[in-house]
Amino acid sequence: MGIRLRNPVIAGSSGLTSRPESIIELARHGVAAVVLKSLFEEDMALQARQHVTHPATRMDDYLRLIETAKQRLDIPVIASVNCISPHEWTGFSRKIVSAGADGLEMNMFVPPSDPMKNSEENEKLYFEIITEVRRQVKIPLAVKISPYFSGMTKMALKLSWTGINGLVMFNRFYSPDIDIEEIRVVPGRIFSTPDEIAHPLRWVAMLSDRVMCDTAGSTGVHDYTGIVRFLLAGAKAVQIVSAYYENGPSYTEKLLEGLTAWMERHNFDNINAFMGKLSLKKTENPAEYERFQFLKTFSSIE
Repeated sequence: MGIRLRNPVIAGSSGLTSRPESIIELARHGVAAVVLKSLFEEDMALQARQHVTHPATRMDDYLRLIETAKQRLDIPVIASVNCISPHEWTGFSRKIVSAGADGLEMNMFVPPSDPMKNSEENEKLYFEIITEVRRQVKIPLAVKISPYFSGMTKMALKLSWTGINGLVMFNRFYSPDIDIEEIRVVPGRIFSTPDEIAHPLRWVAMLSDRVMCDTAGSTGVHDYTGIVRFLLAGAKAVQIVSAYYENGPSYTEKLLEGLTAWMERHNFDNINAFMGKLSLKKTENPAEYERFQFLKTFSSIE
């Protein structure tokens, strides 16, 4: 996003970044930046309807969180908003800036579940939202996207041409599961697992040299090896959430120790020395990223 970080570890948007106390703990143990828990567009619409009778709302609390975090931290504080339309942004985006946010992450997903809408109609909404927000604010702007596009590479390119400063790949969604004994729908696994890194890792590697903005990896980073892999693929930073829930805020120290030790083993003096070394354009065998059929790669396995 053009924001200088002391290391590549960012605490991603979650309940852990919704309170000053937990944010301070994360910063104390070494995270380079925090993305605050997302403010949902529905909250802004609710304030618009209830402002007269209920002046103290989630929006006001959110602005105070930004102000408090900026007063008590010496690392970048990135606001986060969950967007579904361009209609609730007038004025509020400027308030985020006034509160002191160093950047804004727009968490965007338009479910491709309406059979009456084609991909062009769904994707048009992303650009309408970005245009409105970009008109309102001049601070660094990132878009956190999902992999659910009919033309992922072209969509990522077009998003980067809008003037955004970063792409975060990818959103991790609530996934329903089915309890076959109770015969009902239940929540799936809440936290990510290390194997979930494979999908965003592939796309960071394929896009980091192509898009006109920075990229960040998200989902599946549970130890220092996940950080290294994303950086080798071309990411400028990684977002971590599940590992903090499972190991606590102090886990950053272990992550950075592992990263540093790995760099020393491979004689890298700084992160720029290996960042993007295995991106699609720089790897010796680009087909390793572009092969999507299992048997095409492992045809010798019987």
